[in-house]
Amino acid sequence: MSRPDLNLLLALDALLDEGSVIGAARRMHLSAPAMSRTLSRIREALGDPVFVQVGRKLVPTPRALALREQVRLAVEQASQVFASDAEIDLKSLDRRFNVRATDEFVSIHLGHLLDAMAREMPRAMLRFSPEEDDVDDEALRSGRIDLFISASRKLGPEIRVQSLFTTTFVGVARANHPIFDEEITPERLTRWEHINVSRRGKAVGPVDAALEAQGLRRHVALVLPNPYTALFALQDSDLLLPLPQHLATTALSAGLRMRVFDLPTPLETVLLTQAWHPRLEGDPAHQWLRQTIHTLCNESQAQAAMRAKP
Repeated sequence: MSRPDLNLLLALDALLDEGSVIGAARRMHLSAPAMSRTLSRIREALGDPVFVQVGRKLVPTPRALALREQVRLAVEQASQVFASDAEIDLKSLDRRFNVRATDEFVSIHLGHLLDAMAREMPRAMLRFSPEEDDVDDEALRSGRIDLFISASRKLGPEIRVQSLFTTTFVGVARANHPIFDEEITPERLTRWEHINVSRRGKAVGPVDAALEAQGLRRHVALVLPNPYTALFALQDSDLLLPLPQHLATTALSAGLRMRVFDLPTPLETVLLTQAWHPRLEGDPAHQWLRQTIHTLCNESQAQAAMRAKP
């Protein structure tokens, strides 16, 4: 059996990630014709077209899609072998991170994280993956995502988890909403229809259990996948929106015509964490990403605590 050309593995990884010959050529520091020739060699080695032309786009075949995560994991493991204990120059490192993160983290910390990356790891790329129906720890194990930032939840025993920050839920409504005319009680909270934010399309959230404990039930009239669309939906309606306090504060600072109120059914404080698979524990670039995120969250939490002091 002939020895496989591992350069083809690197090229296939670049092609699957970029979705184009030109993009892969740029990443591999090759000309477009040279990458086209490499694609031909990959097709011959796999016995599969790998990509087919649809209009002006290259579309991966089912075989290519099935190989995507296996190829990416193999490239990662090979990179760690050759990295050994030598110090890595982060400034010259080409690296991409697939991250699944909550809207709270994105709205508060993403800008600061990108600034830090531009200084320390300028050739790296963040790719935020949407929340899907797959199991989160399985996505970490398979390498579909490199870092998972979310409300604390039960993950596999081998998954590494680190606390980042806490948040609470508040209510949001348009500035002249009639709910502000009187004291906001649990009963009045259920008088108007609600928006529920869920990336998975769920109509039930933390507020429902709190209301149920008091023998009450709200009517969710609208379910949206992200809070930004929900905030704009409030502007000309009587809908109410329970939202993490960090997101509500960010929306207020953006000048949207709305008011924030304390929920009359207080909810438990939510702890947000970051999680990763142990195979990335010693990876210098991943270590930098985790440490930078942790530092940003700690600094933000400390500043918020200082502002809250009388």
